Amino acid sequence: MAETAKMAEAAAELLERAARRDAALEELRALRVAVQAVPLAALRSHLAEHHLRALFGLLAVNDREQVSACVSILERLLQALDPLYVIQSLREELQKGLFHPDDSVKILTMSQVGRIVEDSAAVPEILHSPELLQQIINCIGGEKIAVAKEAIKSLSRIAQRQEGLEALFGSSLLGDLRRVMATSDIVRYRVYELIVEISSVSAESLNYCASSGLISELIGELTGEDVLVRATCIEMVTGLAHSPQGRQYLAQQGVMDKISNIILGAQSDPFSSFYLPGFVKFFGNLAVVDSPQQICERYPVFMEKVFEMAESQDPTMIGVAVDTLGILGSNVEGKQVLQKTRSRFQNLLSKIGHQAKNAPTELRLRCLDAISSLLYLPPDQQTEDLLRMTESWFTSLSSQPLELFRSISTQPFPDLHCGALRVFTAIANQPWAQKLMLSSPGFVEYVVDRSVEPDKASKDAKYELVKALVNSKTIAEIFGNQYYLRLRAYLLEGPYYVQAASTTAVEGAE
Repeated sequence: MAETAKMAEAAAELLERAARRDAALEELRALRVAVQAVPLAALRSHLAEHHLRALFGLLAVNDREQVSACVSILERLLQALDPLYVIQSLREELQKGLFHPDDSVKILTMSQVGRIVEDSAAVPEILHSPELLQQIINCIGGEKIAVAKEAIKSLSRIAQRQEGLEALFGSSLLGDLRRVMATSDIVRYRVYELIVEISSVSAESLNYCASSGLISELIGELTGEDVLVRATCIEMVTGLAHSPQGRQYLAQQGVMDKISNIILGAQSDPFSSFYLPGFVKFFGNLAVVDSPQQICERYPVFMEKVFEMAESQDPTMIGVAVDTLGILGSNVEGKQVLQKTRSRFQNLLSKIGHQAKNAPTELRLRCLDAISSLLYLPPDQQTEDLLRMTESWFTSLSSQPLELFRSISTQPFPDLHCGALRVFTAIANQPWAQKLMLSSPGFVEYVVDRSVEPDKASKDAKYELVKALVNSKTIAEIFGNQYYLRLRAYLLEGPYYVQAASTTAVEGAE
């Protein structure tokens, strides 16, 4: 306690020197260290408004080191203060901070705004500071992405409240947003990113965004001539489809039909490879949150295009198709949609199995993740038909699929090793897979062998496999008591257990 009090006194003394503006850079550095060491409560009792004003004042120099020291000191000191106090006492300083040429000062200021808007008592103070909000909007147009991201974060927090929505969309600030949008394509898409974030909060917030006209402008860019803009645009529209109100809005505006028609027309567009992956992913994401069967029936071009891309020779297209199949087949309804295509999907699985073994590492990983997603069946959905289906899919992957994944899991690349373990984990609770594992020479020994897992990620992945096996209702019966007890012991010992080496002393030994 005495030590803390002593450090707090030392920090208070340095603060006083800084307040008189005669602190040398060395003392500011010492203050930076001191404020980190002193608990916030102790700092609070020594802090006064003139200290903070002085530190903000010391930012107004063309000295990077001094600015950096003061930013660190202020970051710490402001944490000790109530957000309402910060906005009421330091409004002018925050305002100046947003105009500062150094990005770290802008980010410091906006992170304070972020704290203020999360405090219900302090929010009205921000909403009654249009100049402050206007300057945050201007920061979206900043060169540095870190500054723009902080501005987007602050504004989307402000828009979490009804008053915030009204301030942003019901005043001259909407004009400021539009003015900033005109800066460049990049900045325009930052504003769209903000709009998508705000829209995802509630139906009401989406209505505000839609009434501003900004969402329909975003959608309008889907059919624009610039293929790169189109590719960025579909990412935003996919973000919009993550919320129920967003999906409803897109359906009302006929956007799904538009995207479907663009995929249809892509055949004759030599530049379609720029935007096609995003358009296909859009339907993949939509199918999972909506109904895979309905989406695939309503937009048959989507499934056709996924198969075409997967059957192509282009690694980029294959990667997107494999990801999409993994997303689509992550629930039972999606698996049944794929099963309806019969031999075409079975043939595709053979190609995916081949890619998992022979493609470049990044595509191999994507194939392994998709295979895990496609083969997993929750215990309560393991009907005879579905188990027969996953077994036939597994055997379609390769002539010896279990050995294929086992060989991948023994390679010295942690990502591939874990990817293969995740495939085993996906099928571990299915009786046909358990029988296959048991009949594969040395497989169960491999599962309980801790020495083959070199790092934390591998140990965690192996532990998940053991857990999936032990928690299965059929494991004791299929594996037999001896193996089952070994697996249970592994589970109880935890993922990082190390057996102590036993040493026996022999009398007279050297």
